[in-house]
Amino acid sequence: MWNRVAVLSDIHGVAPALDAVLAEPDVAAAERIVLTGDIIAGPQAAEVFDTLLTLGDRVVWVRGNGDREMLAAATSGEPPKIPVDPWAYRRLTPEHLELLRTMPTEARLSVAGVGEVLFCHATPRNDTEVALVDSRPDRWGEVLSTLDPAIDAVVCGHTHMPFVRLTHGILVVNPGSVGMPYGRPGAHWGMLGPGVTLRRTEFDYDAACRRIAESGYPGGAAWADEYVRARNSDLDALAVFGPMDGRDA
Repeated sequence: MWNRVAVLSDIHGVAPALDAVLAEPDVAAAERIVLTGDIIAGPQAAEVFDTLLTLGDRVVWVRGNGDREMLAAATSGEPPKIPVDPWAYRRLTPEHLELLRTMPTEARLSVAGVGEVLFCHATPRNDTEVALVDSRPDRWGEVLSTLDPAIDAVVCGHTHMPFVRLTHGILVVNPGSVGMPYGRPGAHWGMLGPGVTLRRTEFDYDAACRRIAESGYPGGAAWADEYVRARNSDLDALAVFGPMDGRDA
């Protein structure tokens, strides 16, 4: 049973955002730091990996669809479906690639005050399925249909928007995105134990944008301006993701 677990999702290779979250006292003191996927699909993939590897066994890794596609692109030469330039994934080392190959798609931890928690990227069924805070109850019934009855809570990512919802007797938590937030700037993350809290860390967005622009990542200035500064609103994101949950069927 763990008392304090930090959850970081959708870092997307944004090193300054990751650095800011890791500097938070609650994250530094957390017994475990769970990464719920899409860790490196972004401009500073290798740097983010190297930083996380220094944390050793405190990190619980969960692979997302972006990480899976980065691995496929780096090892087969096939372009990823997500908009990530080859410049980023060609800088991954053999150690990084081996970590991606062996990274699980889910993890389970018992957390004080929360219960048995399943961590995944999108839903317990796969790494691209969409379920949102306003998805209909039947949709949540579908995506939770394969869940072990012993699970009390599901922590996911993928849609980059933080929420907590109780549905079908399961507490569902999305901590939002560390590196590509929708709705408002800042690195979004969560803490579990003894309850659930959603957190947001502000940092120097101007300096972060400069750092990405100067990294050599093609189009880095425009990429950072859009995603680090959260130019996409929560309503923009819901307009894109909403139809993917079957609500219009």
